[in-house]
Amino acid sequence: MLPQPGRALPDLIAAHADWSIDPRKRWLSLARREGGIWRAEAPRPVGEVATLLPALLAAGAPVALGLDLPLGLPRAYAAGRAEAGFPEFLAGLAARPEFFAVNAGLETVCAASPFYPARGLRGMTRAAHAAALGFAGAEGLSRWCDRATAERPAGAPLFWTLGANQSGKAAIAAWRDWLVPALASGAPVRLWPFQGGLHALLAPGVAVLAEVYPAEALRHCGLKLAGSKRAQGPRQALAAALREAMAARRVVPGAALAAAIAAGFGADAAGEDRFDSLIGLLGLIGVLDGARPDFVPEDPWIRHWEGWVLGQTALPRLSLPASGPAAPGS
Repeated sequence: MLPQPGRALPDLIAAHADWSIDPRKRWLSLARREGGIWRAEAPRPVGEVATLLPALLAAGAPVALGLDLPLGLPRAYAAGRAEAGFPEFLAGLAARPEFFAVNAGLETVCAASPFYPARGLRGMTRAAHAAALGFAGAEGLSRWCDRATAERPAGAPLFWTLGANQSGKAAIAAWRDWLVPALASGAPVRLWPFQGGLHALLAPGVAVLAEVYPAEALRHCGLKLAGSKRAQGPRQALAAALREAMAARRVVPGAALAAAIAAGFGADAAGEDRFDSLIGLLGLIGVLDGARPDFVPEDPWIRHWEGWVLGQTALPRLSLPASGPAAPGS
């Protein structure tokens, strides 16, 4: 990650980490912007999380880091919090490790320990999970950006930890093992959109973290897989279109990345993770360079607590109920 001797420093570094509870499925794609051109590297393992931010910041350039994991809390949960917003809540978790425990049964689910379930049980429902947290219905588990839009189906709610369509375990692994310790150590981190717009937050020696979904970024790049991303064949068939999308964003692949694209990112189980890390990077670059807007709905709950997906402009199909919690500061 360090700059090569004799080489000019980049004016901006962009990276995207495809995250998982399994360290073997955490992959990072990185590009350096030099003179208006992005020079992209092949995906690499994230590795030891404690060294991730120091390595990215070593060159002294501003860093934009996209993350394929939730950054934010549903407003039904946040309504009971005393903190000013999600960054303050996240920093406070250093003193509340019990928050990350995954409950085996509903009888122990509460605001201090909201994740559920530890394993599959007959008859379990998200509605019952929501009721255990005091929410009016299952929709209270979801942030607004998790809800279905005209462009994509609904995402999984933060606190749900069961099945393939869940993001709770990745959030636990990232928040508990990386973000909370980094904030506690005083790492130069800013969280989008809670602390401002993406471009306004960028500064030398600072890492700006933003939620980026590869499935969303794939559409933003005008790409469509003819099959499952888990299979090498559809990824390989997309190679030519992917190279065109990169060229449109002035992203020049290194030799190793070009080979990975041609090979469909490999036949092993981590191929889809390497693919997702690059697609997420292209989505991030699209917003950094203005191909996509740095859009965030004018909603104080979103801006203070729930967060948003970078580059997403489509709003949920269903509006929030008028009887929802009062807005922060009201």
